[in-house]
Formats: sequence, structure tokens, C-alpha cells
Amino acid sequence: MDLMGIIPPMTTPFRANGDIDLGLVKPQVDWLVTGGAHGLAAGGSTGEGHTLEAGEFRDLMAATCEAAASRVPVVAGVIVDSTRAAIQRGRLVRDMKIAALQVTPVHYLFRPDDEAMVEHFRAVAGETGQPIIIYNVVPWTYLSPALLVRIMREVPAVIGVKQSAGDLKLFADLMIQADPRSRIFSAVDALLYSSFALGAHGAIAAILTAAPRALRVLWDAVQQGDHARGRALHEKLLPLWNAAVGDNLPACTRYAQALQGIDAGVPRAPMPPASAEQRARIEPALKVLLAAL
Repeated sequence: MDLMGIIPPMTTPFRANGDIDLGLVKPQVDWLVTGGAHGLAAGGSTGEGHTLEAGEFRDLMAATCEAAASRVPVVAGVIVDSTRAAIQRGRLVRDMKIAALQVTPVHYLFRPDDEAMVEHFRAVAGETGQPIIIYNVVPWTYLSPALLVRIMREVPAVIGVKQSAGDLKLFADLMIQADPRSRIFSAVDALLYSSFALGAHGAIAAILTAAPRALRVLWDAVQQGDHARGRALHEKLLPLWNAAVGDNLPACTRYAQALQGIDAGVPRAPMPPASAEQRARIEPALKVLLAAL
């Protein structure tokens, strides 16, 4: 299945003791697919993938693939700090129906130089045999459009980029410089309408998980050239993003899901839940957005 369109990065349902509640994975998958998702991503930033142990990562991906039941493609988030660890994660899911690995650059404190960064993705691709989407999100190892294009050119298994961090100019540069066959996904949550208008091949961003149906409507509107509808939805989505964005974004995304009847558990410590102030902003913004659909 082709990776394109609305690909929500799922929240990972943790219990109060920190264990994953795998029984809550399928209801969330069904809700996102019913809401119009073209694909799913598990174990990313919104899913607190950086907190997952290797066994937990495999269990989460297995539960997600089973729940998706080939209805939509599944992307596996890999957020680790060595080439060895990234290869290990990719091998753990090699027997599953994973469409691609979403892999961050190595990011703990020290930034590998450009040559080492290219070799990192070359090694992960070669050793796992999986297609790779570069998750370009970490500020101190942020990859330039030129380096991203170089990696995709030199490592054909790197099929695309999830461009994050809110800079629409860098997103626009990447769209112009990348091979048209590459898949460039936007995680510029505040400006997804603009990203879609610039030709994004889709989005993998937290706000999709908070309001999947609204983002599917936005995607369809832009693909159909209905920019008046797209602009109107943008004006309803931006207040929701402004209410939810913060260091505990996964927790705020969970709260938006809970308001729509989805039990996504609690965040994994030490991340705090959505505060009373955040909840007071998210609920009315979500209500206004849903009323506009």
C-alpha cells in the first residue's frame, strides 16, 4: 500500500504503573481508520516511542499491525541513539507488515557529521531491508534539505522525510529540491493547510491523532482544489493546536482523544497529564472544530 495522505501518529496507551495496555490499541486504530486515516504510525514522538524498551516496541507494533488488519499501512517509529539500536528495532519488526521505519537521526547531545549521518541511514537500510522515512525533528541534529536530498539519492531505501519543527520555509525548500518520487510528509502541525497546498504527500503529525476526521476533510479539500474550505478549516485547527502544543503534547493529544470517547491511557512518567489550564483550552477549541465538519 502506498504511503500518502493522513497518517496519524498514535498515542501509546500506558497504565498508571507505566505498563502498556495493549488492549487499548485496537479501539484507537479502529477510531482513526474510521475517521479517514490513510495510514497509521506507532511508536513515534506522540506515542512516546523514546520511552519504549525493545520488547515493548515489538509488542506495540505487533498489536498495531494486527488491529490494522491490512486496512491501512503501518509505519514503525524508531527513536534511538545508535545505528546498532536502530538496526535492532528494524529487525524486530521485519516479520510484520510494516510499510516503513520512521527513523530519527542519532540525537543524544552530540551530532554526527554529514558523512556519518549518511552512513547511519545506509547501514539501517542495508541491515533491516526496510523502507525508511527520516524523521527530521531533533533541533541539534536537524538535517538540511540538501543533506536530506543527498541521503535519499544515495540510499534508495530512504523513501521520504517527515519534516517537523515548524519551519514552513525549510519544508518548501525540501519540496522543491527532492526527487518527485520521494515522499515528503509534513509535521508542521500549525500550518498543515499550507503544507498541503505546497504539495506535501501527506502528514504524520500529532494534531491528526487529536482530530483525524477534520484533517481528512482538510486533506480532501486541498486535493480537490477547495481552498476556501481548506482555509476555513485551518482557522479552526490552529486554535486547537495552540491549546495542545507544549512539552506534554502527547498527554494533550490523549485528552483530545478522551473527549471523543477514546481511552488512550495515561502518559508514561515523568510526562505529566494535561493540566487543568490546558484542558480548559482544548475542550472548547475541539468543540468548535468538530462543529465545523
